[in-house]
Amino acid sequence: MKRIGLLSDTHAHWDDRYLHHFEECDEIWHAGDIGSMELAMRLQEFRPLKAVYGNCDGGNLRIMFSEKLRWNCEGADVFMTHIGGYPGRYDLRIRQEIYTNPPKLFISGHSHILKVLYDDKLNLLHINPGAAGLQGWHQVRTLIRFTIEDASFKDLEVIEIPR
Repeated sequence: MKRIGLLSDTHAHWDDRYLHHFEECDEIWHAGDIGSMELAMRLQEFRPLKAVYGNCDGGNLRIMFSEKLRWNCEGADVFMTHIGGYPGRYDLRIRQEIYTNPPKLFISGHSHILKVLYDDKLNLLHINPGAAGLQGWHQVRTLIRFTIEDASFKDLEVIEIPR
C-alpha cells in the first residue's frame, strides 16, 4: 500500500503547506510545470518524487525529468504527462499510447482545472490535480492525496488552499 501526494502547476511557487498535507504520504508525484529546480529539490528532500516536465519548464528540469513517465505502483500501471487531455479527448501526443495500451491510472496537469474522471471505454482513472501554484486564473489551489493498494485506488482526498 502506498499513500500518494499529487500536485501540478506549481510554477515555482513554494508553500510549506505542501509538506504539511503530504506528511502522511509515501511519495509525491508532480504532473509538470514545476517551475524551478529549487522547488523540485525541496519536494524530493521531503519524500521520493516522481515528476514530468511541463510546457513552462526548461533547462535543468527537462534534463532531470522526462515528458512522459510510465511505471508500476502497487500493481497499477500509471502513466503521467503534463499535457494529456481528458477521456474522449486525449492529446495527440499521447492518444495512440493511451488507446493501444491503456494504463490503469492516467495523470496529467496543464489546464489548472481539478478533474477526477473515469474512462469507461478504456477502464482507466484519469486525475488532473488542478494547480498548486499562484500563476493562472484559478481561484483555489488544489492538491490530491490518495492510496494505491493491490492495483486499486481509494481514499482520494482533494485539498484546497486559498490563494
